[in-house]
Amino acid sequence: MNDFSIGFIGLGLIGGSIAKSIHRIFPDYRIVGFDNNLSTLKEAVSDGTLTEYTDDIHTIAECNYIFLCAPVHYNIEYLRQLGPFLTDSTILTDVGSVKLDIYEAVQELGLARYFVGGHPMVGSERSGYEAATDRLIENAYYFITPADGVLPGKTEEFSTFIGDLGAIPITYSPVEHDRITSYISHVPHVIAASLVNLVAAADSPDNIFKSLAAGGFKDITRIASSNPVVWEHILLANPDNIMNGLQEYVELIDKMIYHIKQRDAAGINAFFASARDYRDSIPNNSSGVIRMHHELFVDIPDEAGALAKVTAFIAEAKISLKNIGVSHNREDEEGVLRLSFYDEAARKAAQDVLKGAGYSIYNR
Repeated sequence: MNDFSIGFIGLGLIGGSIAKSIHRIFPDYRIVGFDNNLSTLKEAVSDGTLTEYTDDIHTIAECNYIFLCAPVHYNIEYLRQLGPFLTDSTILTDVGSVKLDIYEAVQELGLARYFVGGHPMVGSERSGYEAATDRLIENAYYFITPADGVLPGKTEEFSTFIGDLGAIPITYSPVEHDRITSYISHVPHVIAASLVNLVAAADSPDNIFKSLAAGGFKDITRIASSNPVVWEHILLANPDNIMNGLQEYVELIDKMIYHIKQRDAAGINAFFASARDYRDSIPNNSSGVIRMHHELFVDIPDEAGALAKVTAFIAEAKISLKNIGVSHNREDEEGVLRLSFYDEAARKAAQDVLKGAGYSIYNR
């Protein structure tokens, strides 16, 4: 067994996935887990992810790398417990989607010399260790957010390690991180939830709005299905950036209202044209803060056996299909059949198979 050790405090979706990735790529590393859920720790030892688990925080303090993967208010308490036992060989990190709270605590407790924060830009429809996979962070951006005063070389060492796990490390300050994620994740989640609440309030007694929303509307508001407790904590942890972003959004909406009132065709056109151009320039080949969905839209005829024929082609190619649905409202999308896959490789393989079989395929 290699002498190098890595400790995890919290072993949910993110912590569990990083631990699984480490075990796959560095099988000789000693991986120690600390979690309030004993059954999770036993499962992780049983499946080989953890070398061992402990209920003694001091055992974790002895590790070379320590991942704080609990909610931020718990992580801050763990910082207090770990602090007196850390050495200059330790790298202390976290995985939180908001950085300022943890950084203020690190500075206050005098632990900046050890701290290289992190935020893998990943997620899943499920949560907990049972949803963790050893490929979750692969090819995903991973924010590296070093504390002011971190010891020389630690940021580079940790960035290299994250790259070795298959993620794409990008280094920004905690302040820059929180501003970036507020615009591309936090504010969009608020807007998506607002759109859903808008339609829900306007819906008629026969729920016709809900019935017709099954096409593009449901797609653009998908992130409104996120865990409300998580988003309560995020909004309260990053309030200034989120409020600034929302205020700028309100100003954009007010500007559009003005264009409509003035019958300003050029202003309306410019609004949509600039959005289209910027969106079309966003790359499709990497993960962002908001989880990607690997989907195809396929035109099929309205006849017996048409659906079975498509799924047969996919099955014969040994491609795993995650979900399948028929879109009755296609005002904002092409293709009557929506196919969902577990990853981009499966989506691309299915696209090639179905195109080769003569089907018309559309990507979002």
